[in-house]
Amino acid sequence: MELSPDEVVFWQMGFVSINETILFTWVVMAILLLLGWLSTRHLSPEPPFSRSQNLLEILLGYMQSQIKEIAQMDPDRYLPFSGTLFLFISLANLLDVVPGYRTPTSSISTTAALAICVFFAVPIYGVAQSGIRGYLKHYAQPTILMLPFHIIGELSRTLALAVRLFGNMMSESMLMAILLTIAPLFLPVLLELLGLLIGQVQAYIFAVLATVYIVSASSAQESTAMRLKIKS
Repeated sequence: MELSPDEVVFWQMGFVSINETILFTWVVMAILLLLGWLSTRHLSPEPPFSRSQNLLEILLGYMQSQIKEIAQMDPDRYLPFSGTLFLFISLANLLDVVPGYRTPTSSISTTAALAICVFFAVPIYGVAQSGIRGYLKHYAQPTILMLPFHIIGELSRTLALAVRLFGNMMSESMLMAILLTIAPLFLPVLLELLGLLIGQVQAYIFAVLATVYIVSASSAQESTAMRLKIKS
């Protein structure tokens, strides 16, 4: 039993290879693009709305409400990034019921790539909010002695994001493979349903944590700017 989809290689030329992780990531991306195109090709500003538009608006409305609860500000600013993270991880985990498919999130390379995206999104949103100088100032708050601790915190939470999602998805896949060999069929089926629920929960948690990190960086800049304004 392969512990990771990285181990199954379909094509290789030199150091370039296509394994299960890459292949199924492309599949998830293609399905998201197709669903996005099908859902938006006949958008209407007035009722009656199509079923696909109703479903799309419900989904977007739910994500906006969740982001607004976290950010306490206009959610449209964070929706493209956080929403994309949620949809990708959610669909990747949901397709796990398809025979022969292995979710890319059970590979540490995929979860690390997603965590790195969050790692770079935090300063990008922070700089967009307060400028480079304003963003970098928070690393020296309340004193310059806190600089190494802020840096360690940025790196550790990125590692935690990657390992949390990878550990949950890989352990679920391993448990299913083991039970299929030693238990009757109905037990793995029940656990598969539980695994689908866990996969959706993990997608939600990853997107929420990413939003929290981004919003906290922007909020830190706003509070710093407010203190400087009061002092002046």
